[in-house]
Amino acid sequence: MEWLNYHHLLYFRTVVREGGLAAAGRVLRLSHPTLSAQVHALEERLGHKLFTRVGRRLVPTDVGRLVYRYADEIFSIGDELLEAVQGRPSGQALRFDVGVVDAVPKLVVRRLLEPALRLPEAVRLVVHEDAYDRLLAELALHNLDIVLSDAPVPAGSAVRAFNHPLGESGVGIFGTAALVRGQRRKFPRALDGAPMLLPLEGSPLRRALEQWFEAERVRPRVVAEFQDTALLHVFGSHGVGLFPSVLAVESDVRRQYGVEVLGEAAGVRESFYALSVQRRLKHPAVVALTDTARTDVFAAT
Repeated sequence: MEWLNYHHLLYFRTVVREGGLAAAGRVLRLSHPTLSAQVHALEERLGHKLFTRVGRRLVPTDVGRLVYRYADEIFSIGDELLEAVQGRPSGQALRFDVGVVDAVPKLVVRRLLEPALRLPEAVRLVVHEDAYDRLLAELALHNLDIVLSDAPVPAGSAVRAFNHPLGESGVGIFGTAALVRGQRRKFPRALDGAPMLLPLEGSPLRRALEQWFEAERVRPRVVAEFQDTALLHVFGSHGVGLFPSVLAVESDVRRQYGVEVLGEAAGVRESFYALSVQRRLKHPAVVALTDTARTDVFAAT
């Protein structure tokens, strides 16, 4: 049977986390030569270099990053085991770092994250909103627990992450009473020449809507485009134009923005994903989020 020296794995993990041999040596109370020899022993055991030198810094190689992910999960589970067996609650709120791609509707985000705040144990929710690529990079660095996205990790991505489908929803066209009044019976023909607010070009929802417009032979008059869906909704609530939104949170959209549904964009669906660096989701808040998404938020759609 082949054995792995977990002391060597712990030393390697500490070097990565502390940013170098000197800093890790102070934490572990080991000399620089001793720690270097331990890491080298792990490299020999695995048959791969785990670090490369960039200037004066040690940077994990591709294999090193892979080993670090597994090491981090192994020792995190070990910590959980000790707490469970010894019955020692940490006394601190469980930190939950979530990245949100700016194209994901904020009302959907709220519905997805609410279960995390209702867990028996205290949770400190930290939400980071940014562009897809930057959030994926932060996920790879283990600075985020998950990323909520409207698109999966693309095939061939340099970031090793897993897609956890949360569900999908139909898409409706919303607008103020003044824009919707008398137009429902003409839908979708009523969209031809109508003022429209849309997500930025290239986004999954924008592509799907443009294909639907073409199939229905309508050409709305695009008056504004937005990266942030919350801003799109605010402009829509002031009657600047009609706008798309997911029907999974239809009642929330109507209530919060004072708008009505003109009609559904038949066949247009928006999908949502939780992206993580772990194949198996174990963070209690992540598990609560995914369970609620599949049984409640997107269950009816």
